Amino acid sequence: MNQNINKKFRSIKKEIRILGVDDAPFTPHTTQPVMLIATVFRAGHWLDGVIRTFITGDGRNSTHQIIIMVNNTRHKDQLGVMMLDGITFGGFNIANIRKIFEATKIPVIVVMRKYPNLAKIEKALKRFPDWKERWNDVLDAGKIYKIKNENKDNLYIQICGIDLEDAEKIIKLSSTRSDIPEPLRAAHIIAAGVITGESKGNA
Repeated sequence: MNQNINKKFRSIKKEIRILGVDDAPFTPHTTQPVMLIATVFRAGHWLDGVIRTFITGDGRNSTHQIIIMVNNTRHKDQLGVMMLDGITFGGFNIANIRKIFEATKIPVIVVMRKYPNLAKIEKALKRFPDWKERWNDVLDAGKIYKIKNENKDNLYIQICGIDLEDAEKIIKLSSTRSDIPEPLRAAHIIAAGVITGESKGNA
């Protein structure tokens, strides 16, 4: 990633608008539409909006659909950053965070509870004829960083369009109810509730 394109935050406002994106529950290996839910939060304190789009299970359109969703929302001009719950949605529909940032100009932070097993992911992708293109999307997400949140638990992140220091500050600022930033926790709960009728557990 070209570090010169990073957005510079003079200061991170306490009510920075964050878009948090997660997928809804789906049947494994489905090729049917899978819902993505995005929440718009003022840091981790106030829900301003909910957006949805659909991707194809195990497809190749999550990058495009996220770009369209972000560029078309009335909240876009207020967004300071977006967070993704990992880069794989609806199975192995992999979001390319570099392309998302280039098309939206909104910095991207990928949040993960566990360090991804890249060898296992690469092996799984080889069942797809276009696995090399999918694997390139994984590689484009860049370096994986380990950070500690306020609860002293580890999180792992990847970033595009933002410095690591700013990304860490935003994660800590938005993790108000658990060790997961509130925009992602709420997106997970809403998505599960819409599809299954009732959410179960936490993000």
